Amino acid sequence: MVMADRPEVETASGPVTALTLVGLADGMLNGLARVPFRRFWNGPSGLLDNVGQSVTRQAVRSFMGYIVGLPIEEFRSMEKVLDDLCRVVIPPFIHLTDDVEVTDDEINGVPGLWLRSRASSDEFVDDDQRKTAIDGTILYLHGGGYIGTTPMMYSAFAASLVSGTGCEVFIADYRMAPEFPFPAGVHDAADVYRGLLERGVDADHLVIAGDSGGGGLATSLAGYLREVGLPRPAAVALFSPEVDLDMDHPSITENASTDILPWNVPVTPYLHGVQPDDKRVSMVYAEPDDEWFPPTFVCWGADEMFRDPIRDFVTSLEKAGIEVTALEERGMFHVFPILMPWAESSHEVYRTLNEFVGRHVASDPEATPTH
Repeated sequence: MVMADRPEVETASGPVTALTLVGLADGMLNGLARVPFRRFWNGPSGLLDNVGQSVTRQAVRSFMGYIVGLPIEEFRSMEKVLDDLCRVVIPPFIHLTDDVEVTDDEINGVPGLWLRSRASSDEFVDDDQRKTAIDGTILYLHGGGYIGTTPMMYSAFAASLVSGTGCEVFIADYRMAPEFPFPAGVHDAADVYRGLLERGVDADHLVIAGDSGGGGLATSLAGYLREVGLPRPAAVALFSPEVDLDMDHPSITENASTDILPWNVPVTPYLHGVQPDDKRVSMVYAEPDDEWFPPTFVCWGADEMFRDPIRDFVTSLEKAGIEVTALEERGMFHVFPILMPWAESSHEVYRTLNEFVGRHVASDPEATPTH
């Protein structure tokens, strides 16, 4: 299920959706046409990486700039079309590149996608001696600023997590704003977490992960789990997490020209009256509990708008005595490991993340896929 399939969500008519998609294509082509007139070859890496970074930055910036101005019903209809396209293209792609299968599931009433190595599945390997053990389970909360994208859009990135970490990944299709503002997403994520435990997943084998708004949601979830008395996960993994919705750090304006995010990042639909410096939605203002908050992996780009709040978040964890593995990559923008998986900076993130998960998620040779 995507947001457009929920009965409470309004969508646009077919003709309006078609015009919306035409407008999106026109906006992105217009944006890409600007690349040759800029110093697209400059950057922190080799020529190919720098060119790829320039093209990626402009393409995503054009996409983001277009969608934030759409009426919500047109946005949801466009999102549905893009999700349908991803459902056709991505599963066979990750089958070939990562040998990963994608299956739909629902955990405690929350829909989502499982991604698992085919070598760990009874369906594809009938010899237990040849079957690959699952080292852990990752509950992944996708990004999109608390308002957009879908689990299928993140399945290629999740497949790389499966192949690198040896874990299975569940991408939760949590409710999003403006139709479902805070705390709906937190409650959905907590329901999935509780459901995984009920299915037999040990908290010592469970990682909470997320990027951008999903990274912020992951930190909100960690705080919520402590409040309701659920066991702490083995670790947290965050990619450019949105940990400060107050948007008052210098990098928000200083890096607006180098990031992919729109200069007017929308947070009001999610907050719905909650103060942006509330520690439930902005972890940077919380005081982490050193006896409960899990070991944390965080990566971000030095050229992204969220750089300063993420730095402050990492500092607060370190001051509390919590183990932190932090990577700030020079010249990189928001969620670069997802958008530019081929870049050397992204390779460094994957290598470090895989080592981090290996240290904190104990391998269980008897583990089987979570059904």
